[in-house]
Amino acid sequence: MRRAFIFLLGLAIIPAAMTNSTQATLVPQSFEHGGKIQARYDGFSNETVITLRKMRISCGRGQGLPSETCVNMAATLHAPGKQLEHVRHVTLQLIFESKDWDRRHSPTQRELAIVADGETIRLGKMALVNQDLDTDRLIDVMKEVLQISLSYKDFTRIARAEFVEVKLGNSEFVLQPKNLAALRDLNNRVVP
Repeated sequence: MRRAFIFLLGLAIIPAAMTNSTQATLVPQSFEHGGKIQARYDGFSNETVITLRKMRISCGRGQGLPSETCVNMAATLHAPGKQLEHVRHVTLQLIFESKDWDRRHSPTQRELAIVADGETIRLGKMALVNQDLDTDRLIDVMKEVLQISLSYKDFTRIARAEFVEVKLGNSEFVLQPKNLAALRDLNNRVVP
């Protein structure tokens, strides 16, 4: 029994001692964010697309948001060709769902500013992607999808921040720790 234990212990120690110290080590994820990230190659646009799918930020929590309004986000990294070393740009979407049709963002209320660890990043005017009725929940919900393209540098400043506030027109809300963890996870998919 003792020989078997020593043999198994040796099998575990020898490979660990033989690894090269310059190899990248895998760091376990310390926070389960619940977001879904997928990567795929788009042959039509000749780019690798890494996407954080729609993820809830808050429901009714924030300045200028009524209690029945939910805010979600999605983010996509666009890397040219079949590689993950250089990101050309990032697409950020904010999805608002509300029972109140008067809660839409008019064209004058689409200026996006993000405060990441006290530093203000003015990203410009978000474009309207879609504005329609969502009947998935068996109740009529207005769904508004706004999108903006930003530089990878601005995205990394947001993803690496400890505290992020978002202001879109009169709507203000804070990204939750799970949202920040998901953005960091998305950013970590790119090879530095």
